[in-house]
Formats: sequence, structure tokens, C-alpha cells
Amino acid sequence: MKPRAAARLFCRGPRSGAESRDRRGADAPKGGRQPMREHGHLSEWNEDRGFGFIAPANGRARLFVHVSAFPRQGGPPSIGEILSYEVGEGRDGRAAAQRVQRPGGAKRAHGSRPSSSPPRRAVPWTGGLVLAAVAVVAMFGLRETTRAGSTAGNAATPLPATRAAPVAPRFSCDGRTECPQMRSCDEARYFLRHCPGVRMDGDRDGVPCEQQWCP
Repeated sequence: MKPRAAARLFCRGPRSGAESRDRRGADAPKGGRQPMREHGHLSEWNEDRGFGFIAPANGRARLFVHVSAFPRQGGPPSIGEILSYEVGEGRDGRAAAQRVQRPGGAKRAHGSRPSSSPPRRAVPWTGGLVLAAVAVVAMFGLRETTRAGSTAGNAATPLPATRAAPVAPRFSCDGRTECPQMRSCDEARYFLRHCPGVRMDGDRDGVPCEQQWCP
């Protein structure tokens, strides 16, 4: 080393702490620190229009999210799905979720409706036999009950009453009008009630031929 170079190095001395920090700052990559990711679940989604809203886990107001912010893999978004995202500025200048990630995959937020029904319990074959036997007994009992009810209904149904043949009257109006022409009290009564022009009830008390036939 030449004497002049050694003298300059000696005179310059070690760098100060401020100078070192400034130099490290100048060498650091531009853009600042990465934004913090937040978490929430998809509370609303419009499949036709391709956007929805996220309910943040920290209780803040719901956040707009567009379908373009989701990764291409993983299928369409579903309500209740857990999401990780960054808060940025949307096309309209409002806050919106960006660079959405789906850490939960098909997981849903607590309290949301499950995507599939719980598995059904298989019925043992012995239980199936018991159910079949009960069904057969019930059908047999129903058939017997129906048959008994039909028999009882037939027995309770009254037969139509037969009409008696009309009896020809014993007397007929044949033109006789006076008591000497009668043969009995019943015949005189019949003539008085049914035949016109008879002269058998002089006192008009309704009793004909009181002296000859109906005293």
C-alpha cells in the first residue's frame, strides 16, 4: 500500500451509525412493507353479477369483493367460506378486498348452514324384518275390520217394506139413498159418508138410520 492511500484511510476513520443506516435504507427495496392480510367469511354472493361482500372477523363493516380477486382454482365462491384477503381500493375508489386466498377451502364460518346432510344411519336387517311383520299384521287387521264393517252394514240395512194389495171396498154407491134400502149399519154409514144425495140422517147428527140399523 502506498503511503498516501494509507494516510487517506487513516484520516477517514470508521463510518458513523447514522451513515450506515442511511446506506442500508438506500439499498432496501422500494415499495415499503407488505400490507397485512385480514380474515373473514363470505356473507353475501351474487353469482350472476360476480360480486359479493365479506364479513371481517374483526367486526368491521362488510367489505366488497369481486370475483376477479379470487384465485382461478378452487371453484366458485360459496357463502360462509373462510377467506384471507388484503384491503385495497376498488374501481369506484372504495375499499375492496384484493388478492383473496381460500385457506379453508370448503370450510365455512361458525353458525353457517352445512353443505351436506349428516350421513344416515343404516337400519339393521332385523329391524327391517320387524317392520315388515308389523306392516303385514296391520294390513290383515285392516282387511278384517273392513269385512266386518261391510257385513254389519248389510245386516243393518232395512229391507224395503212391501205394500199390501189394496182391498176392494165392501160397499159401493149404487144409487140407493134411503134407510129401507140398506142391509146393515156399516153400509148405511158408508153411504152417508161417500155417496151423494142420501136421505138417512134426518137430525143431522152424523148417525144414519137410527131407527132401523144404527140405534
